Amino acid sequence: MSTGYETTEGRVHTVTGGDWDTVRGAAEGAKERVVVNMGPQHPSTHGVLRMILELEGETVIEARGAIGYLHTGIEKTMEFRSWTQGVTLVTRMDYLTQFFNETAYCMSVEKLLGITDDIPERAKVIRVMMLELNRIQSHLVALGTGGMELGALTAMTNGFRDRELILDIYEGITGLRMNNAYMRPGGVANDIPEGFEKTISDTLVQLKKNLKDNANMLIDNPIWTSRNVGTGYLDLTACVALGVTGPLLRATGLPWDLRRMQPYLDYETYEFDVVTENTCDNYGRFLIRIREMDESIKIVEQCLDRLRPGPVMVADKRIAWPAQLQVMGDGQGNSLEHIKKIMGTSMESLIHHFKLVTEGFKVPTGQAYVPLESPKGEIGAHVVSDGGTRPYRVHFREPSFNNLQAIPALCEGGMVADVIASVASIDPVMGGVDR
Repeated sequence: MSTGYETTEGRVHTVTGGDWDTVRGAAEGAKERVVVNMGPQHPSTHGVLRMILELEGETVIEARGAIGYLHTGIEKTMEFRSWTQGVTLVTRMDYLTQFFNETAYCMSVEKLLGITDDIPERAKVIRVMMLELNRIQSHLVALGTGGMELGALTAMTNGFRDRELILDIYEGITGLRMNNAYMRPGGVANDIPEGFEKTISDTLVQLKKNLKDNANMLIDNPIWTSRNVGTGYLDLTACVALGVTGPLLRATGLPWDLRRMQPYLDYETYEFDVVTENTCDNYGRFLIRIREMDESIKIVEQCLDRLRPGPVMVADKRIAWPAQLQVMGDGQGNSLEHIKKIMGTSMESLIHHFKLVTEGFKVPTGQAYVPLESPKGEIGAHVVSDGGTRPYRVHFREPSFNNLQAIPALCEGGMVADVIASVASIDPVMGGVDR
């Protein structure tokens, strides 16, 4: 069925079924424009992202992004949970960068508590190690899914093969492969299992070998370059105007990386390069992610060299919850020795543990914001406390949310097929956008 109506910009036709020839005849002599919904259920929109594309032939005349299809209410829900319970919620936002979500939130809470300088050295090293492993894991998914969408199916199988190695490390340390809730205000939930450093080291050796597969397959590949070189152009001026960060910004040649510009967790003491390109296109962002994984491996190796025996949680027992966790057969839980001690030898310890778990600790009145350099750009947690045991307000500066503003600039004037490559170069995760 085909219907039409007049507008100030001309006659608009709504087409269903096989009526395109009828409409084309009615609009003969006029420019034909088609409005297409790409998503929110589409295999290349990286979740439930909807894009409204106005096409003239195969050229994108106008592109708009529509979000909100995965809204979870995480930020609002945090107002009804204790400070520690909030970690379990934020880890589920961008589920591919869970440790960055957790760390930004925990460091903001620690800033309000005034214990930033009291975090044990071992806990800080473990945080850096987990963050950099998370960076590799996120880039592997970005490159794998982006490759699959452009027809490089082997890039997908390679990427997820290597991602499994990192998820095995997550599981060995935290008891979980995703949604770990491992970072806690004051440190980390539990120490690395004894002797697990060798497992991590062996995995790094395997990753070094495996990561070359996708690089060798795609770099300078004529099919890959024809789809990515010169497409999705976004220069420095546009990035600054739109608040775009991460690989999209560094592909303009600007070496903006918070690990260097605004160091945290002693990143200034680690040796690594800030990777940049000056192509401003999809291919440059691809090259940045390939090279950043190598830099992250360097940092993890330095972390293994820095690991020294010591606590992984602040000494203040008014904050250090939950206490004495360990990875057991069914995942992460309280150490049986710790439970035996507090239940069998000290009633005061049992009462304190119960109140700390059920009520939580109090955080002084105030607000704090801590930004980190996530695989997708700047992620920051703005945390507000009214002095109670629950957040008054938590709001995240989520990189995918900001970077999606670049959709019109990336896509308009290009071909509809290039929209796929451009969105893949943003690497959005809608769990973070629709939090």
